[in-house]
Amino acid sequence: MLVEAWLERAARTRPDREAVNGLSYAQLRERARAGAGALAARGVAPGDLVGIALAPGTGFVTALHAVWGRGAVAVPVDLRLGADERAHVQRGCRLVVDAPLPIEGDGALFATHDLGAPAAIIHTSGSTGAPKPIELTFGNWLWSALGSGVALGVDPGERWLCPLPLTHVGGLSIVVRSAIYATTAVVLQRWNTDAALEALRDATLVSSVPTTLARLLDAGWREPPRLRTVLLGGAAIAPALLDRARGAGVPVTTTYGMSEACSQITTGGPPLFCTRVDIAPDGEIVVSSPTVSGGGPLHTGDLGEIDERGHLHVTGRKADTIITGGENVAPTEVEAVLAGHPAVAEAAVHGRPDPDWGEAVVATVVLRAAATEDELRAHAAARLAPYKVPKAIAFAEALPRTASGKLLRRAL
Repeated sequence: MLVEAWLERAARTRPDREAVNGLSYAQLRERARAGAGALAARGVAPGDLVGIALAPGTGFVTALHAVWGRGAVAVPVDLRLGADERAHVQRGCRLVVDAPLPIEGDGALFATHDLGAPAAIIHTSGSTGAPKPIELTFGNWLWSALGSGVALGVDPGERWLCPLPLTHVGGLSIVVRSAIYATTAVVLQRWNTDAALEALRDATLVSSVPTTLARLLDAGWREPPRLRTVLLGGAAIAPALLDRARGAGVPVTTTYGMSEACSQITTGGPPLFCTRVDIAPDGEIVVSSPTVSGGGPLHTGDLGEIDERGHLHVTGRKADTIITGGENVAPTEVEAVLAGHPAVAEAAVHGRPDPDWGEAVVATVVLRAAATEDELRAHAAARLAPYKVPKAIAFAEALPRTASGKLLRRAL
């Protein structure tokens, strides 16, 4: 099915509206036209893979629409990757855009998107192993944007702040949704708490992972004047963090998503209107949706439960489950209890080989105030079954995380 190209439609219907970082849709279309012409001159043909190795901002967004305007497939490349990792991501690319494309010049844009055609190849964050490529079609992106719009609403004056990498599906989806809605994306080049606080003065939405929300609250963020909600996901969310946000007058909507499902699966608890979530007999979350890469059921590898309201509660990863003395322990449950201690900023729990119990539950904690291992174990023992209480607690300055904020549990 062919639909009018999203940038073309936005520029035709709302040419003067800000598209991204002060650039109007009319200006973005002209820059994309020039960029598409430059890509054609460099041999890019429809269907080719084109890497985009640029920092987040107008240059990246221009290149994205230029690639699509040429009928090619975008492959975002994380600039923080090592040489071997970058070569892996760029494999098969006809060209890699590693400098801003010309913003003036002749060029033409394809007037339509084929919803069945690949639009982008996103590489997973690698939280459980080597990153893998996920091919997402224009249809996947469109259904994701529609589902998100129904769940969160769309303000004609929307200003969606994106502090996430554009190589991550959560970040790129903000730019894509904004083009579909013809609203405004505000893209930070990199995380900076002061810059984020400044941008949040007039933002209506912001996507965040728990770590960045905690940093904003630590910096004294309170009662944002225009913000409708923080869309919070990307990692396990401690109830204590939600309590802190509530106390600061910061509205939060939790979301659960995956690259393979083009970002959001559930938002605010229930699945997106276009999405079905089932729980397999072993507790695994299975997703069926037109947002899913490749179609068909998506076996997420996550464990969860659906309550009487139809809200999904994610309880952990199948691969992360700790089996100690024949009992199953979900690390996220123990982490949430530890994070509820006022001295704890972050906690990570994993299994350690044990000759008697098979695995022992252990934890690594980042403190915000003084506390001892015995104090934290006593806190956990008052709230958890004995076999769930960490046998040992280590302290660290920071937890290992991916660029998108997911805990690298395998690195503990």
